[in-house]
Amino acid sequence: MSSDMSSDFSIGEAEGSGRSILARGLMASHHFTDGIIVTLALGAIGAAGRVVIPMAIQMATDDGIESPGGVDVPVVAMCVALAGIAAVIGALSSAAMNWRLSRRSEAGIAELRVEAFQRVHRLSQLRLQGDQRGALVSRVTADIDAVTNFLQDMGLAVIISVMQMLFAIILISTYSWELAALVLVGFVPLFVLVQSFQKLTKQRFDAVRKSFGRMTSVISETLAGASVIRAYGIQGPASNRIDHAVEDLKHRQWKGQLITTRTLIAGELIPGLTTAGIIAVGVILGTHGQITVGALISVLFLIPLFVTPVQLGVEIINQTQDAIAGWRRVLGLLDTPIDVTGPEVSARDTPRKAGALEFQGVNFCYPDGTPALRDVSVAIAGASKVAVVGHTGSGKSTFGSLIVRLADPSSGVVTLDGEPLGAIPLQELRHRVALVPQDPFLFDRTVAENVRCGSPGAADDDIREAFAELGLSDWLAALPAGLDTPVGEQGAGLSAGERQLVSLARAHISDPDVLILDEATSSVDPATEERIQHAMTRLVDGRTALHIAHRLSSAENADRVLVFHSGRIVEQGPHDSLIQQGGIYRGLYDSWVKNTA
Repeated sequence: MSSDMSSDFSIGEAEGSGRSILARGLMASHHFTDGIIVTLALGAIGAAGRVVIPMAIQMATDDGIESPGGVDVPVVAMCVALAGIAAVIGALSSAAMNWRLSRRSEAGIAELRVEAFQRVHRLSQLRLQGDQRGALVSRVTADIDAVTNFLQDMGLAVIISVMQMLFAIILISTYSWELAALVLVGFVPLFVLVQSFQKLTKQRFDAVRKSFGRMTSVISETLAGASVIRAYGIQGPASNRIDHAVEDLKHRQWKGQLITTRTLIAGELIPGLTTAGIIAVGVILGTHGQITVGALISVLFLIPLFVTPVQLGVEIINQTQDAIAGWRRVLGLLDTPIDVTGPEVSARDTPRKAGALEFQGVNFCYPDGTPALRDVSVAIAGASKVAVVGHTGSGKSTFGSLIVRLADPSSGVVTLDGEPLGAIPLQELRHRVALVPQDPFLFDRTVAENVRCGSPGAADDDIREAFAELGLSDWLAALPAGLDTPVGEQGAGLSAGERQLVSLARAHISDPDVLILDEATSSVDPATEERIQHAMTRLVDGRTALHIAHRLSSAENADRVLVFHSGRIVEQGPHDSLIQQGGIYRGLYDSWVKNTA
């Protein structure tokens, strides 16, 4: 529809703490949480397997190599076998965990992505116009990709790492409580540092996700408007917009990585100093007989099992914050209320009906309170031809949008054949009311597939018949491949007038009771114009037709004209009668005649 339908609707972000968002995000990916206990158990076995190997080293050293009677080969062999078995079991458990994690995360993400796309298609036109297209695409692509990376790379790594650290510190404690205390004390500064950086990291990654959405929007808009950019020679300003968006993203990513780098430095430095301290203290304890050589070697092997998760924890936190930022935007989309709802699809038959419409005290306001329609009450008889005219922003396109239920009235009721639109199942309403927009959208498929959108079960013969009934058989036959002719992206392979012909055929095959015809404002060649008018005459025959008229030739031939001004119907009646009144319609008509002369 036209600019009458613009608004400040927008899709927000989910509120709540990082933990609550993380919990909600995991619950939204149901497949990911299925069988989570088994996955965790496999991870725990893998973590325990890594701890068994240092235990075997301690036993082999103290009881085998350092035995009083010399090297005890059987003990060493037993410890080697124990380490080998632990390594195999740990490796198999970790592989099984990763395999389950990969499958579950992919299933969960697929579920989340489908749900997000379904939510987009259930939102009203107002809601979709409130967000930039590229930013909306980013929510169901890049933001979900951030969640995917987290689930696949770091999903259970947090829990597994905690298990591994717990096993390691318990075993170290059995060897020497002093060394265990030193390990814990040594890593306290790193934990404090990570906590202090966490809030700042969240802010930085939130900013990165938003900046990425803006960049995607600018790039997609520039690609869509490439022909206009070339035609008007504005490559410079267009390039500057892209450069600015890319530079903004680069700057925000750099600021985010700066925090990451500082944390990584601390993650390398503090564990290194702690390990050096453990060696020094361990040697001192060993000289006093408080720890064996094997135990000290085992502790040194256990330190990486404690250190690596802590170092990985820095990356985990970064990816977690990135995922939380993505989840906030995805959950914000899923939380967006469906503002056009209806009952479930009914099983009743829906034969052609009269298509009588009535507006009863209808008002419509945008979220900021700006009124678009004010107390509109009008009855439109079935099978009548009505032209809706008015200046830009007068409310005429909003009037048509309420009939199609691209939005619902703020107050008042719209009925179809005496039944409120809100009581009619949406699928049934889409069958009974068809919209032919002023700029028809065609998918990058064939002519047949685009027409079939109006009746998904239609066979090729049904589509040919629809073109024939509209008097367009000769035009269809002249296409390179007839019904199988590709139309190109957004119908770029066809002219503006030809896209309108395909759109008319699509509306015709759906066999609606009511047609909303938002007339195209662009000029087409005389031959195509004649085809369009001829096809439109056949299309509206026997149906209720509302012409959102930009060219008042439609109003001349209408049964009645509704004149909108500032959201109200200020005049209505036949064309000749309104001309004689000399009001707003007469001024619009005289101006149109003058401009077309």
